[in-house]
Amino acid sequence: MGIELKNPIIIGASPISSNTDDLKKLEEAGAAAIVYRSLFEEQIQLEKAQLDDELNEYTERHAEMVSLFPRIKHAGPEEHLVNLRKARESVSLPMFASLNAIYKETWLEYAKLIQETGVNGLELNFYTVPKDGELTGESVEYLQLEILKEIKKVVTVPVSVKLSTFYTNALNFIKQLDLAGANGLVLFNRFYHPDIDIAKQELSSAHILSSEAENKLPMRFAGLLFSDVAASICCSGGIQNGNDIIKMILAGADCVQVVSSVYQHKVPYIKTMLKDIEQWMTEKRYNSIDDFRGLLSKKKVNDPFLYQRAQYIDLLINSNEIINKYPLR
Repeated sequence: MGIELKNPIIIGASPISSNTDDLKKLEEAGAAAIVYRSLFEEQIQLEKAQLDDELNEYTERHAEMVSLFPRIKHAGPEEHLVNLRKARESVSLPMFASLNAIYKETWLEYAKLIQETGVNGLELNFYTVPKDGELTGESVEYLQLEILKEIKKVVTVPVSVKLSTFYTNALNFIKQLDLAGANGLVLFNRFYHPDIDIAKQELSSAHILSSEAENKLPMRFAGLLFSDVAASICCSGGIQNGNDIIKMILAGADCVQVVSSVYQHKVPYIKTMLKDIEQWMTEKRYNSIDDFRGLLSKKKVNDPFLYQRAQYIDLLINSNEIINKYPLR
């Protein structure tokens, strides 16, 4: 995004950035940048509705009671913006703001307000969770592209887009975002999925932390996109250790976002990840990240079709190898 980082580890948007003391600990541990927790317009609208309900709970019960309620207006995004400004001022490393709005007008309004807090860049959360069959993929992509273009007109800080995987052809849409001016691409957004408790026969929340198995998809896309887009490539999801970060960079990523690994192993683990990267670079005699970035991308490997081949075909071809490794009896 045009911002120099001291290493490739960015702390992704999460509640971990809410506390200024924690932000300072992240900086001391060696994090290169932080994405402040997301501003969700949907949450603000919900809070407004709840406040309105509470203020008017007894309105119809007794006419004289209406005057007892003070005229209170929900602060909207103000509380988030105040906390974001404090967070920005508490550390010296680059800080990005994360935004997800509903309406085009609100995207623009919030983007301008966020820029005034002094952040180094803005991360747009673009996603539409499939929930009915009426909305077309084309209309979703068109609207999101227009939002990016309009935001680029009203802010001067670099803008990245954090994407979900719910696109018919994510590569095509990513290239459109690149042409529309996205300075960075974060691959990918991770959704919380519902689970089912079969004992209680009710819906419950699924495990919220990512696992290492999830990082193969962003790695694949980094390998496909390396040198094909002008925007920086940031991998997110299932990046648990230094080895995972090395893999992403070899595929073509500029940097990574981590969250779950910090929650699981605590803040000092950032130092461990950095040490693992440095040790590997020393062993391989690399002096900088650029020396090996994209070395195993589609553009540079002997068999570029490895990034395009459906995995199950390879498994079928080598079925005897699988059976020998994992015998059923």
